[in-house]
Amino acid sequence: MTNVVDTWHQLAALLPPVEAHEFRECWTIGEQEAGLGLLVSGILAHGVTISEGVRAQLSVLAEAWGEREAPTPRIRQCRNDGQGACDVTLIEQEDVPVSGDMALTDGALAGLVQVPWILCTRCGQILMRLHARETRGDLAYLATHYAITTPDRTAVAHLFPDDCAEEAFTKLLQMCGQSSINVGATDFEPGDGQAKR
Repeated sequence: MTNVVDTWHQLAALLPPVEAHEFRECWTIGEQEAGLGLLVSGILAHGVTISEGVRAQLSVLAEAWGEREAPTPRIRQCRNDGQGACDVTLIEQEDVPVSGDMALTDGALAGLVQVPWILCTRCGQILMRLHARETRGDLAYLATHYAITTPDRTAVAHLFPDDCAEEAFTKLLQMCGQSSINVGATDFEPGDGQAKR
């Protein structure tokens, strides 16, 4: 839990001081969902650029708090900083259909559908969300598991339960020699839409 709190406070550095304080307070009062909305809205409103790693981290936080679908299009709209220093990237696309050939056939995971989510560009491993298919054919809203697959997607290297999105993301980072995502911002500079490094 400490890593999540640390990440939350680091992300506050992407916002101007008043908004950063409001964002941090959302954690204190247990309003993480509202805080995520404030963060993404602030990033967009101020034109703050973020790395692909921060974009992936925002998606993971949204998933962990059960809010993935609402903020995902807005997270994708955040401007990229062009640094390319991070080895993970958000690959989930809402307009890409999930093919039936990605359904798992192995034991307890049989019938679950793998949804590509976050790619490690260094090693090619992919963090997947595993979803059940509803009777009407749609995917269940919440993932039942998270899995890190081999680059060719033929095997699950690590499997995590439904409440471990953050742990799965951390494991993906660790497998590629990263301990965390560097937010990179240490102080917001009002008026230029950039966080000072």
